[in-house]
Formats: sequence, structure tokens, C-alpha cells
Amino acid sequence: MQKISITVDVEQDCPPMLDSMHGIEEGLPDLLKLFREERIRATFFSTGRVAELYPDRIKRVVDEGHELGCHGYLHERFDHLSREKAEDAINRATEILGEFDNIVSFRAPNFKFPSEYIKILANNGYKVDSSLACYKPHFRKSITSNGKIVRVPASITSSVLRLPVPIVLPLLSYITNPVLFVHPWEFVDLSNYKIRFDCKFNTGTRALNNLKNIIEYFKLKGYEFITLKNFAKNPQ
Repeated sequence: MQKISITVDVEQDCPPMLDSMHGIEEGLPDLLKLFREERIRATFFSTGRVAELYPDRIKRVVDEGHELGCHGYLHERFDHLSREKAEDAINRATEILGEFDNIVSFRAPNFKFPSEYIKILANNGYKVDSSLACYKPHFRKSITSNGKIVRVPASITSSVLRLPVPIVLPLLSYITNPVLFVHPWEFVDLSNYKIRFDCKFNTGTRALNNLKNIIEYFKLKGYEFITLKNFAKNPQ
């Protein structure tokens, strides 16, 4: 049986262009409702800062049976941080998120994470890293494992999932065991904001309807919906 993972990067709205949290306040509840209706489990990569500001939202993610993962403390690129600062950010976020669940999955913002920092994850008890993307250098497309950390690349950028469904579904059909990701802010209408076009087109209800159609498409094809930590148990 083929499998699919839906993952969610829980962060402020379209960073670094905005500092607002409409996605956490409005988009996240809609997303949880959709997953509940579709009876699927997802992986939510939250920043430590969001967990500090919205503990009730993060608690709800865990209470509804989803996996909670780490997205750093602030939404900052790890390839711009020294090892000391990267280690501090991961340690701090892990401690905060660990109050809600046992955290074993990690994803760096912007899918930028120096390979030498993988040891920091291992030292913090992580089992899965999803800081790679098939559409970004080094264009790694397969799941790999070094014995401690399973590295699971995201398959396609989130903005593509907001294209018209007749375009999206044929694109997704060519991906084996897709790992998709979205952001809560994509499910809030940002069309009138002065931000990049890829951050605001087809946001809000259209994005939510698209995701619903994508989920139902893979259900009809018999895919199993799994969380990222399950890749650590069976990476093949």
C-alpha cells in the first residue's frame, strides 16, 4: 500500500513578510476540523514561539491525535546561525514543545539545515528530519537513514497545492509516497495583503477546498495517511 503524509508548518503568517498570527488564530482551527472530518492524522511542525503564545492551540493538535514536531524556536534559517545559536534554538524549542508531547520529528524553516547540525538533532532524541525538499538543492528525492536520523524530504512546495485542482492532481499522481506540507496562514484570505504573490493567491476557503479534494483523491486511490514519525519505523 502506498502512503502519504500531510505535514503542517505552524508559524507566523508568511514569514518573514508578516509578523501576524491569523493563521494560528483562524486557519489552524479550520485545518484541524478538516482533518477530523476526513479522519486522518498529520504532523504539525511548530515553532517554540508559537507554542509559547498559543499553548491551547498546540495542546489541541496533540489532543486530536496528531504528531507534534519541532520547527525551531523562531522562524529563522539555520544556515544563517552559528552552531552554538542553532543548538540553543533547538534545545529551547524542544524543551517548550516537550511539555505537550514526545518530540521526535524536526523540520527547519525554509528547508535550510546544514548537514553538520544533524548531530544536534540526534543529541536531542530526534528520529526524523524533514529539512529537505525534492524541489530544492540538493534535490534529494528519497528517504535516507544514517541509523539514528531518518531524513524524509518534502515532495512539492505548498503553493502548488493551491493551483486549480485539475492541474494539481495530475502533478501529484507522479509522486511516489508523497510528503505534502501546508501552513495555517494559507487557509486565511491574504489576497489583499502586500506580500509575494505565491503567499497570497488562492488563500482562504479555496486553499481549504483544494486540500480537501487532494485528501479525498488519495483516499480513493487507497493510500494510507501516516505521520512523519512512522517513517522512522518503516522508511521503505
